Amino acid sequence: MSQLELLHSLDDPRLDPFARLTDVQLRSRIEPEKGLLIAETLEVIDRALDAGLTPTALLTAPEYECQARSAIERIRRTAPDAALLGLPLDQLKGLTGFPLTRGALCAFRRPAPRDPRTLLRTSRVVAVLEDIRNHANVGAIFRSAAALGADAVLVSPACYDPFYRRAVRVSMGAVFQVPWARIGDDPHHWAQTGVPLLHEEGFTVAALALEPHSIELGQLTNRVGPKVALVLGTEGTGLAASTIEAADLSVRIPMQRGVDSLNVAAASAVAFWELARAAHA
Repeated sequence: MSQLELLHSLDDPRLDPFARLTDVQLRSRIEPEKGLLIAETLEVIDRALDAGLTPTALLTAPEYECQARSAIERIRRTAPDAALLGLPLDQLKGLTGFPLTRGALCAFRRPAPRDPRTLLRTSRVVAVLEDIRNHANVGAIFRSAAALGADAVLVSPACYDPFYRRAVRVSMGAVFQVPWARIGDDPHHWAQTGVPLLHEEGFTVAALALEPHSIELGQLTNRVGPKVALVLGTEGTGLAASTIEAADLSVRIPMQRGVDSLNVAAASAVAFWELARAAHA
C-alpha cells in the first residue's frame, strides 16, 4: 500500500517550496524559524537526516516510491507530521523543469545559524570563503572539505549561502556534514573583525593569492602552527587587498604551461589535500 498522498494538480500550494519559491523566499529572512532548504536525491536527503535536520515534506513520483522507501520510513519516524507527497512522473518533470532521475526532493527546516567562535574552538583546519558568488563553487568547496578533512567552513557576509539549492546539490550533501558559520560584521570588509577572531582562537591566516611575496603551498606546513585558516576569494578579482594585508602570509599553488590560477573550488581541493597529506606524513 502506498504511503504517498497522490496530488492531482500542479497548483497545489504544498508544491510551492519545490518549484515556485526562490532561495531567498525559502530562507525566510523575516521569520528565520520558518526558513526551509531543499535537498535533492535520496543520498543528499539521507545526509540531511543524518545531520539531524527536520523534514517538512517529501516529494517523489509513485514510480520511485520503492527506492525511496528507506527515506520515507526515516521521515515517518523523525517527523510524523511531514507531508509525503506523490506526483506523476511527467508532472514532476514539468514542475521541476528537469527529469528527477534520482528519486526525490525533500524540504527541511533550516538549522539555526552557528557561532563562528564555537566552531573555531573545535577545529584545526578551516576554510574562509570571501564573497564567493557562485553556488556551484560553494558546493564544490564543501564537498572537498568533507572529503579531505577540513573541520569547518566560514563564509563572509557577502558569500552565497551554502544552503541554497544548487550549492546543496553540488556538494552532494556535504553542506550538512561540514559545519559552517558566517564570519565578519561588515559585508565589504569582513577581515576587520574576522581575522582578529581567527587570531584570538589560535589560527594562522593563510590567504591563497597570487602575490609577489607568496610562498608555495608545499611550504605552508613549515610556516604555520597547528591551526590554519585558508582564505579563498572569488574568481576574477580574487581576495580584497585589505584581506591579504590582514593575513599572516600569502600562499600560491605552483602552475605549469602558462596557467596562472585554478578555479577556486579546484584550488581548495589542492590546498586541503596538501594539509591532509602533511598531517599524516
